[in-house]
Amino acid sequence: MKEVMAILRMNKINATKAALVKAGFPSFTASKVMGRGRKALDEDMVRAMNDDGPLDSSEVLPLLAHGPRLLPKRMISLIVPDDKVATVVETVISSNSTKNPGDGKIFVIPVDDVCRVRTGETGSAAIDEMTGI
Repeated sequence: MKEVMAILRMNKINATKAALVKAGFPSFTASKVMGRGRKALDEDMVRAMNDDGPLDSSEVLPLLAHGPRLLPKRMISLIVPDDKVATVVETVISSNSTKNPGDGKIFVIPVDDVCRVRTGETGSAAIDEMTGI
């Protein structure tokens, strides 16, 4: 079993939910998170500074010192059998890719076991409804 965790753009969560349900994965957890990627400079800020004409370093340095802001994102997580991981990853990519920085990241994490609290079922029996079985 694997956990597939994805950090995605806020405006893509509805398309992601619909795509996962259509692919047979109706059960997952979602939460609002804040984060940022590896982009070192805010290009809009640099562009605005250039449009306003040359600035001396005493005006520019304080702006650059703060670095990029944390941006609102969505995090989704679902546990699937090993043979369903590729389908989930492909579904998330196809419903989120804009070919631009900030589209998100997908992490695939090993899961040793799972237990359904209501029934005490463990292993694949505890996740069968999540995979469309």
